[in-house]
Amino acid sequence: MTKLTHSLIPVLKDDPAEASIVSHKLMLRTGMVKQVASGIYSWLPIGLKVLQKVAQIVREEMNNIGAQEILMPCIQPVELWEQSGRYGLADDLNNEMLKMQDRHQHRLVFTPTAEELVTSLLKQCIQSYKSLPQTVYQIGWKFRDEIRPRFGVMRGREFLMKDAYSFSIGKESALATYEAMLLAYLKAYRRMGLTAIPVAASTGAMGGDYSHEFHILANTGESQIYCQQGLQNYLSTGDITLAGINQFYAAEEEKHDAAKCPCPADQLETKRGIEVGHIFYLGTKYSKSMGLQVQAQDGSLVYPDMGCYGIGVSRLVGGIIEACHDDKGIVWPKSIAPFEVALINVRVGDPRCDSAATNLYNQLKAKGIDVLYDDTSDSAGAKFAKMDVLGLPLQVVIGPKGLESGMVELKTRATGETKNIDINTAEELVYDLTKAR
Repeated sequence: MTKLTHSLIPVLKDDPAEASIVSHKLMLRTGMVKQVASGIYSWLPIGLKVLQKVAQIVREEMNNIGAQEILMPCIQPVELWEQSGRYGLADDLNNEMLKMQDRHQHRLVFTPTAEELVTSLLKQCIQSYKSLPQTVYQIGWKFRDEIRPRFGVMRGREFLMKDAYSFSIGKESALATYEAMLLAYLKAYRRMGLTAIPVAASTGAMGGDYSHEFHILANTGESQIYCQQGLQNYLSTGDITLAGINQFYAAEEEKHDAAKCPCPADQLETKRGIEVGHIFYLGTKYSKSMGLQVQAQDGSLVYPDMGCYGIGVSRLVGGIIEACHDDKGIVWPKSIAPFEVALINVRVGDPRCDSAATNLYNQLKAKGIDVLYDDTSDSAGAKFAKMDVLGLPLQVVIGPKGLESGMVELKTRATGETKNIDINTAEELVYDLTKAR
């Protein structure tokens, strides 16, 4: 039984002084994370559950388009980066790269990204066009030594990332994979209760000549984005293509040029966004520098065209909270909530309340519903405030007054709607609500 008294969920009554944005405040208040060092966090049980659910949605959408999961080491030899020509450049990636030496004086880096390593890996595994296209991905921890870590997991130094890499013969095939990846990203975000806007973006240190960032809209977003009216409505339809998206103007601030913008001024909207993903068409930048060639159908040797595709999984957790909260706390989308139901016993120690709560808990658990049972001796008001800040989708409240007439209270966290329901039918009703899409 997941009882609050025996769970490592250290809920705080007030906002921590060190937090400045909503997601950071609420992640600390709900005991999702604890800071270890600047920009580095331990994930506690309730935070880890959300993180794992976000990662699983990303994993499923990657698998749905035929990407294959691998796991590469987080420590890489510097020689790989020297071979590609990226090591030692005066850019943010090099400035943020954690460099070290082992006991044999071999130079190493803690991976901020893995284009060099994955290209070297595929060089050992494929020789012919018959093996292409290939897309591989991993979900693993990365480190970038931010000069000023802030905003909790939104701008941390250590972060969980999904990074995928595609290899194709020719640009046409590579862009087909790029489009499949873009659509998979949009599906993943929708499953998390978000609408993400893909915008044209700078390629930066990754290179290549084509990229999109994905932004979820929030007033606290660090990025300013420009998008044409109608794009959001288009993204809500079921028939989305890369060509369709490209009919609308959308760009992040660095890419936007007001003088050259093709969008009429009266159709251009300016919004604040939180970047939660970035995809790149790389061309042959890394296959050439790393010496990856395969035999083409005509017998010649060619360099595969590549793409790379990142989603900040841990950053997404913070971004979701920024987009999904109210003045009482988090409002979790059902798909990623740490628990589906909060069961609140307002009179612990009352035999009738204890029995009813235990029975309903067991019934819900038997149906595969994940329940957090507040069995603490706190006041009713404190329990309600605690569960509101935790933001679980449904709350079931059991108290002596309602039990006198065989009723319990059911509250939907997102709307605040409450209603009394028969305790004998509560199990079925809660099941239907939790499993409904």
